Amino acid sequence: MTGHETVLLAATVTLLAPRDGAIYVDGTFGAGGLSEAILAAASCRVIAIDRDPSAIEGGSALAARSNGRLTLIEGRFGAMDELLASRGVDAVDGIALDLGVSSMQLDQAERGFSFRFDGPLDMRMGGDGASAEDLVNNLSERDLADIIHRYGEERHARRVARAIVAARPLHRTAELAAVVRKTVPQHGPGIDPATRTFQALRMEVNDELGELDRALAAAERLLAPGGRLAVIAFHSLEDRQVKNFLGARSTPPAVSRHRPAGPHRDPSFRLLTRRPVRPGEDEIFRNPRARSARLRAAERTAAPVWGEAA
Repeated sequence: MTGHETVLLAATVTLLAPRDGAIYVDGTFGAGGLSEAILAAASCRVIAIDRDPSAIEGGSALAARSNGRLTLIEGRFGAMDELLASRGVDAVDGIALDLGVSSMQLDQAERGFSFRFDGPLDMRMGGDGASAEDLVNNLSERDLADIIHRYGEERHARRVARAIVAARPLHRTAELAAVVRKTVPQHGPGIDPATRTFQALRMEVNDELGELDRALAAAERLLAPGGRLAVIAFHSLEDRQVKNFLGARSTPPAVSRHRPAGPHRDPSFRLLTRRPVRPGEDEIFRNPRARSARLRAAERTAAPVWGEAA
């Protein structure tokens, strides 16, 4: 497979600790680098999921070489337990998620993810739902500002939203990037002023934080005792979501004499990374995309599932 280097690959495989006869889920197949590494580490089985049909199509050669050990499924990783149940699998020994957009998607102008290439304002990882073009041309100025501020953490979100509304209709990535660049001062050397706005729209189009919520809950249900979860995040909001989920479920609820005790819950996870694993200088030099990566991992205990409302 080509076109994408999996960030923190060796560390992720080490934390998953693949073993013979086990079943692992690669929830973000992409170019297949992680699935290939897991298959190479043990005589195990990998079920790989991706909502991008082109990624599934591109993985056919790896699946053919795997002697039946790699199963490819087109779908959302937030529904992984349902996707696996439909294939007779109700428990797995490891789950890996490499969040965000892949370099393959960024490099395809027709996908509309990148401000570096002119293409249609799409940004959908799958083929369904509203596109970025739909959002920028139909949402209110207030809703656009909220999205750009929340997901892009853009300080000039209101100004950007106002400029987008004034420039509508917008149909191309180059058009949107030009509007943002005229509106937002340069954030720093090498950082394009359009970065945060494009990131925010992509996350909204693909409901990335909602998908992550559903995926973490599904992982808790799917993992067998001793099974491991490893998540690579590139965005502070995603990393915080993973940290909070695993932190809550790896610590027994505190008992306070000032309020009635709630139902007792044994920890459903044991943390394997107290602090996130980050890439070294060599990896960042080879792959600048790795700079913001954070890897967190935990091991499933035998305790009951806490559930999504925990």
